[in-house]
Amino acid sequence: MTKSQLSFRLRQNAPQLMRRDSRKETHKIKKSVKTTQTNKVEANNTTLLFPAGETAFKTLLSARFCAAIWSHISDCDESFNYWEPLHFVVFGKGLQTWEYSPEFGLRSYFYIMVHAVPAWIYHNLLQPNPLLIFYFVRCLLGLICAFAEVYFYKAICKEFGVHIGRICLAFQLFSAGMFIASTALLPSSFAMYTCAAACAAWWQQKFSLAIFFTALGSLLGWPFAALLGVPIAFDMLFRKHLYIDFISWSAISALVILIPMVAIDSMIYGRIVVAPLNIVKYNVLGGAGPNLYGTEPFSFYFVNGFLNFNFIWVLSLLSPVAIILNYFFVPSKNKGTLYLPFWLSLSPMFLWLLVFMLQEHKEERFLFPIYPLICLSGAITVDILQKLCFRVWTLFKKMPSGTHYLDKTLFIMITAIAVTSVLGVSRIFSLYRNYHAPLDLMMELNRYPLEAKIPDQAQVNVCIGKDWYRYPSSFFLPNPNWNIRFIKSEFSGMLPAPFAEGDNATSIVHAYFNDKNKEDSSLYFDLNKCHFLLDLDLGKETKLEPIYAKKRDRWKVIKSYRFLNTERSNKFFRAFYVPFLNDRYVEYGNFTLLQSTKVKIKQ
Repeated sequence: MTKSQLSFRLRQNAPQLMRRDSRKETHKIKKSVKTTQTNKVEANNTTLLFPAGETAFKTLLSARFCAAIWSHISDCDESFNYWEPLHFVVFGKGLQTWEYSPEFGLRSYFYIMVHAVPAWIYHNLLQPNPLLIFYFVRCLLGLICAFAEVYFYKAICKEFGVHIGRICLAFQLFSAGMFIASTALLPSSFAMYTCAAACAAWWQQKFSLAIFFTALGSLLGWPFAALLGVPIAFDMLFRKHLYIDFISWSAISALVILIPMVAIDSMIYGRIVVAPLNIVKYNVLGGAGPNLYGTEPFSFYFVNGFLNFNFIWVLSLLSPVAIILNYFFVPSKNKGTLYLPFWLSLSPMFLWLLVFMLQEHKEERFLFPIYPLICLSGAITVDILQKLCFRVWTLFKKMPSGTHYLDKTLFIMITAIAVTSVLGVSRIFSLYRNYHAPLDLMMELNRYPLEAKIPDQAQVNVCIGKDWYRYPSSFFLPNPNWNIRFIKSEFSGMLPAPFAEGDNATSIVHAYFNDKNKEDSSLYFDLNKCHFLLDLDLGKETKLEPIYAKKRDRWKVIKSYRFLNTERSNKFFRAFYVPFLNDRYVEYGNFTLLQSTKVKIKQ
């Protein structure tokens, strides 16, 4: 290389080299000693302690395993559209929803198969209780989530600095939102894993990986997650001009995922099915649309975001303001990232919020894909707040030369982490205390055959009425000879139905399925044939929804757990658990497992 060529190269790369010099502590991450549990980075004579990758992974995995064991199922869509088909694939029996009817084909069996393979192997090797398979799959989801999160964390440390990385990690560990979403068998949770991985790859300029993870989350998981890849495409096409790379990797990723998906789905449905296309057509391109299942006010996500992330949510929404203040009032050596500007790095989150907040049909799970970005945005706001406070401090008091902003503002970070962590744990404990009863009751039912000496071959009917949407899944039934049945209640919408039997069970078009949420009375079971009944007593009843536990001549109480009565409880104390105070402001009903005294189980 000639002298003139070397000079041109240096001028061309000068901006990037200057940004790299301003992030000295980031580059020293690579020099950390792998044998230690905590990394140390020297930044302007200030020692920053932060968890090494392996330590972060262990803590994340511990938190996700806790979620796998203690988190309840917060969305009936998870039970009926994912756990039930999974149960069908493993055991040949389960409940089918209209989305899995060949007439509509909105859901992909390929997504179910990905999760069914380890469950099927576990089942055939060890023949465990179905309940253990449920928690085995949940733990696998927690493991995948932890891998995605630690990749996300390490990329944050390199792109944004280790200080923001450690704050973000703390937010992820203790937030109720991550606790709920991390082990949910939902495409939106899967999209959360892939979004975290795609952003991590993007920030490290690994564009091929970023495109693949985006495609994986969109095609295998949830098609609307493609929206999160728009900023990556913008960066590649308009900032980097990587046209060939973008087109080639997009095509390769699409083919690798779509070909086996369409092949497997078409074979199972008995007709050509492209599930991602069908769900987009139903929700966006002239289909009946999701509004049939309820609408929520504009404020829904603001309230739900605070419940799941408390002040992290507030800080994340304030991050654009913080970034603007950072641009004008923080010295240049303390601002900026390694490769991308703040606004572009956080744009997937705000683009997602812009689109989904405008939709009338809102659900908590719709925000799952951006949960890690909420933690990152909150961490960035805390970091900028520390810099601004230090800047103001220097206006009134002269600091010794070389004083780092963390030397004087560490209390802000500690306070933010402490307050949000306490509120996060309080919310998690409240969720378990208030809503875990259905799972606890089903666990009691799972143990009951052994205690009551009911033979495995006995055909048993377990019925549920007004609280059908709280049913966790058929994995909680003792064995496939036990059947979940729905009895008539005040609900008048579309209910799931048992999968048909036979090799063509998934390709049969049933007359009782429709995409208009219209009730079909043929799906209701005769109460007089129920052996067991799960019923919630909240102190009110109707003709179709009596309190069955009071009918002692007909039903015997096996077990009862308390369940939150939202209408009679204080909004704050039902959302967050406060020791010694909650019982004064919160009321509970009884969720009860009943056994019929009239209908005997045939031995």
